[in-house]
Amino acid sequence: MTADPALRAAAFESKAWPFEEARKLLDRVKRTGKTEVLFETGYGPSGLPHIGTFGEVARTTMVRRAFETLCDIPTRLLCFSDDMDGMRKIPENVPDRKVLEPYLHMPLTAVPDPFGGSYPSFGDHNNAMLRRFLDTFGFDYEFASATAYYKSGRFDEMLLRALARFDDIMAVMLPTLGEERQATYSPFLPISPSTGRVLYVPMKDVNAKAGTITFADEDGRDVTIPVTGGRTKLQWKPDFGMRWAALGVDFEMFGKDHQTNAPIYDRICEILGAEAPQHYVYELFLDDKGQKISKSKGNGLTIDEWLTYADPDSLSLYMYSKPREAKKLYFDVIPRAVDDYAAFLSAYPRQESKDRLMNPVWHIHQGKPPKPEEGAISFALLLNLVAVANAEDKSVLWAFIRRYAPALSPETHPRLDSLTGYAVRYFADFVKPKKQYRMPTPEEAVALRDLATALGQLPEGTSPEEIQQKVYDVGRRDPYKTVLKDGSTGVAQGWFNMLYQVLLGEEKGPRFGSFVALYGIGNTRALIESALNGDLVTAGIPAR
Repeated sequence: MTADPALRAAAFESKAWPFEEARKLLDRVKRTGKTEVLFETGYGPSGLPHIGTFGEVARTTMVRRAFETLCDIPTRLLCFSDDMDGMRKIPENVPDRKVLEPYLHMPLTAVPDPFGGSYPSFGDHNNAMLRRFLDTFGFDYEFASATAYYKSGRFDEMLLRALARFDDIMAVMLPTLGEERQATYSPFLPISPSTGRVLYVPMKDVNAKAGTITFADEDGRDVTIPVTGGRTKLQWKPDFGMRWAALGVDFEMFGKDHQTNAPIYDRICEILGAEAPQHYVYELFLDDKGQKISKSKGNGLTIDEWLTYADPDSLSLYMYSKPREAKKLYFDVIPRAVDDYAAFLSAYPRQESKDRLMNPVWHIHQGKPPKPEEGAISFALLLNLVAVANAEDKSVLWAFIRRYAPALSPETHPRLDSLTGYAVRYFADFVKPKKQYRMPTPEEAVALRDLATALGQLPEGTSPEEIQQKVYDVGRRDPYKTVLKDGSTGVAQGWFNMLYQVLLGEEKGPRFGSFVALYGIGNTRALIESALNGDLVTAGIPAR
């Protein structure tokens, strides 16, 4: 569908990274004259899909939608699985690793499914997991299996061309290898007729005219086989370039670990008679120890884990933000992502077109973000409410929410309702074990008693702003009193840090006036009394 002219004009000026990439791609397409644009993402199903895999598809989709806003040229997205690769090591996160030992070096689609046997192979299982997650997010894509493409003959023409240009490909590859590897390297990997394994063996003969290769099989006999029909596959670097050439890929993004190999992929593609696609290199995701997340190691977060503790939109936001900066991907990043998404969504209706195109929610929702929920409560505040309410069920949170804002309900605010459930689970698994209350010092105890007295002067239902002002008024004392630039007195962050540490058992927390309004003035005064009596330190979690 043709984009609105004003929107299209704004898209040509937008500095959002998907539009910057889309404009480069449009220039390429105008030069090549292509009438359809193919976006591709690659997936190595050696382990269960992780969030990095999802992120690659999400980000590629963002560029695709940006491109479609710039022009009316049709597009496709192909999610390609390298499931014909040999299983070179057994993943650490399978139920019984010994079961897979006899299948080392066999194509992933020839390895039995270790997760209950409901799929024909390990590769098929992991492919299904990928597709399930992508379908959950509503991606518009076509799935492609390397095994199916090789065996069906889809790559035969390009494989024969690669065989005819064998020496040219070797000239690209050999300088990238060590001396020992050079002696045995071949871009073609035969599938052993006797064992079914993917073989890394030197070629004894390459016959481009006959379309065959000759090599020593595992039993020591020389074997000659055609390179077509799934009897061989290419090494992964030549395979990149061959696939681009065979399919006519226009755009593919990949992680920084591929960056040094990109010229090799490009050159192979050019040797095979095609122009290499436009690239976008993103930084890698890291676990909580700063190590690269890995499908085979199972470190970092899985998609299922994120969706256990937060909504899909917050995950999409995390993928959109700063893709060329390395980011840690572990549980601690979830709360901020949830609240940042809500803030961007809330701002969207008030923005002009050019600013909307810079707003991540435009890209997350393909130009049609949902209406924000009025009066919604932050995830950070919900987490603190779970703590002080000792809630194990979201109905407890809703009792507080309905008293605070009677107009809110699970029916009128379905996202908030989802967040209450996420907050209960996240708190139980990640916040509660780390909570550490401390006793107030004698000076802090005096300040807390004064705060309880000041709050007692306010009726239930007082606005968060009025409560916050009372909190400020009490905090304007040594050692928290500060003098602002205009000469007025303010309150240092240390005042609020003390409140968080003593009352919530955390180093930081939400806007305190909002917390009191939600939890209730009377409940907060009782919480202060528990802190002064040492009950919080003793129990670890306050009683309801």
